[in-house]
Amino acid sequence: MTILRSVAAVMLAASAFLVPISALAQDARSIVQRADQNALAQSDSSFSVLQIATCKFGISEGKVKCAARPTIKKIESASITFGAGGRDTKSIAIVLEPASERGIGMLSFAYDDENRDNETWLYLSELGRVKRIVASASSGDSEPVSLFGSEFTSEDQETGKLDDYTYRLLDTVTYQGRKAFVIEQVPTPERARKTRYAKTVTWIDAERYVPLKAEMYDSRDREIRRLIADKFQQINGVWMARSITIMNLVSNRLSNMSMTSVYFGVDIDPELLSQRALTDTAFRERQLNALRAQAQ
Repeated sequence: MTILRSVAAVMLAASAFLVPISALAQDARSIVQRADQNALAQSDSSFSVLQIATCKFGISEGKVKCAARPTIKKIESASITFGAGGRDTKSIAIVLEPASERGIGMLSFAYDDENRDNETWLYLSELGRVKRIVASASSGDSEPVSLFGSEFTSEDQETGKLDDYTYRLLDTVTYQGRKAFVIEQVPTPERARKTRYAKTVTWIDAERYVPLKAEMYDSRDREIRRLIADKFQQINGVWMARSITIMNLVSNRLSNMSMTSVYFGVDIDPELLSQRALTDTAFRERQLNALRAQAQ
């Protein structure tokens, strides 16, 4: 489970006296599993328009602010769930703006089975070819692929694979006016070889089961990235964040992903979620026009 699907998706056991009695009502893994199920619902036959703004940031008067004009990209995305129990996802994202990057696309297949690697392909319209990319870091020293030049990465897009981690419930707190479970997620030795995160601490809304905040740490216990979710809305019975910000605390860059519009239960032709849709512009536009018509 990762920050965006959770973000990711998002993260042994300690002595019971470390956890308040009121927090013991739920097991840490069961909390994460409920959040993961909620995130899966966001990928079920959905069509959305996103805006990603990226900039260098600084701290001014105690507030995080862009130090320069952000680069802004507009993206259309479609996704479906499939496989046993609807636990796997297929998604495609296509850049609409700026015009110089229009047509750049990313296709992702994410599998819940921890023994099956996720698959991601990137299409660069200028080069006219599809490139398969790693879905996560192959070692703790390597970097996963950026999502359209932003601070969101292919690793952050991964889904499921709850057995790749151990979980510990650290506390129950009030965060931004919401009761939240604070959960530590640590990768198993096998997973640790594929991720740069030695642990992630996530604040999960105790009622809505959506991540509110997450802190990601490296092997030296240094916080290297932070996620903040905002503008929560219930759409078709699904709670979701309409705004997600990821801060890279090493490079002082941040990216904000805001959801301009989202539609659930749309009729998506599975052929849209294919490499053909990345390379065949006319085919892709016919498919997207059908989704746009449903979204009106």
